[in-house]
Amino acid sequence: MRFVLLLTFLTSIAFADERPGLFFREDWAISPPAIPVNQEHVTAQGLVLGLHGPGGSVVKKSHHDRPADDPYYLWSGLCPGNWAVSLTDRESAVDLTGLAKVRWRAKQAGFRYLRLILKLSDDSWIVSEEADGPSSDWRIHDFHIADVRWRSLDIKTVMEGPWVESPDLSRVRAIGFTDLMAGGQSRACSRLDWIEVYGQRVPR
Repeated sequence: MRFVLLLTFLTSIAFADERPGLFFREDWAISPPAIPVNQEHVTAQGLVLGLHGPGGSVVKKSHHDRPADDPYYLWSGLCPGNWAVSLTDRESAVDLTGLAKVRWRAKQAGFRYLRLILKLSDDSWIVSEEADGPSSDWRIHDFHIADVRWRSLDIKTVMEGPWVESPDLSRVRAIGFTDLMAGGQSRACSRLDWIEVYGQRVPR
């Protein structure tokens, strides 16, 4: 029995050593609402904001005084077309193989499903099949990257394409999100409070 417990403990340590650390976290600035969200609203040092698609220039950095714990978040409700937001580290790419994951806190309404997007080392983009769907309140969602299936993404139109089998995730250059839809005010929109990326930092 002691041997089994010792083996379990040592195994857990080994897996913990392999689990990648935090590559970045973005919370957005504590500042008044603005359209569109811009570089001044990015709080993590070294991250570059990107807005994409026909609706990207209308992504709002939002906040309300009520409820008292309302976060400072991004909102898609006014976007006239498909939109996407990306974040790029100025100096490094990230290896999202192995036990890498992306975690965020979001709240969707209507038929909006928020999906993960990645820019690969060859400058192509992919979008996740997995998505974070509607909820009545803020909730945290984890994307375990090894379990995710991907489609190609036209970043100019923010439209999904064919399936991409076994994309190279060893040197991802940008990480972001989209619901692949226009905004429909508060009744049909996506909201993102914060995002965390866990992966190994690698040269660009």
